[in-house]
Amino acid sequence: MSKLRRYFSKGNTYFITIVTLKRKPLLLDNSLILLQSIKKMNIKHNVHNYAWVILPDHFHLVLKPAEEQLDRYIHDLKLSFGAIYRRKHKLQSGRVWQSRYWDHVIRNQNDFNHHVDYIHFNPVKHGLVRNPCDWQYSSIHDYLREGYYQKEWGVSDPLLFDREYGE
Repeated sequence: MSKLRRYFSKGNTYFITIVTLKRKPLLLDNSLILLQSIKKMNIKHNVHNYAWVILPDHFHLVLKPAEEQLDRYIHDLKLSFGAIYRRKHKLQSGRVWQSRYWDHVIRNQNDFNHHVDYIHFNPVKHGLVRNPCDWQYSSIHDYLREGYYQKEWGVSDPLLFDREYGE
């Protein structure tokens, strides 16, 4: 496999997609483990997480690392979740994640808003719910409390996204 070069610059915000190995749908049943691992790695690596969604076989984040390379954060996040997951399910070994991840550098406020909307609309896009607010595995509930969305957002006027987002 060729060495993938990624662009990293201190102060950038990123949209990330991480997918399970062979798209095995294990994340919803283990969402608390994943959220625990994300919180732990956010503290360890001084990363601010703006938005997130967990789906059966992948998850998305919009985050901003303060100092460290994004690769180190992703690596440690995958290791943390994998170790707890294997312990919980009494597995001696085995991969949980695809080798790579998809990233996009957020370029401006409009790009940020677009990706946060994409994250929150993702369960509807995948046919898991009709209303994004019905999906419990998402930061949309924080955004609702803060008044950024109304409860009917994304229901009456389905959103269209014209690009790929690492799925």
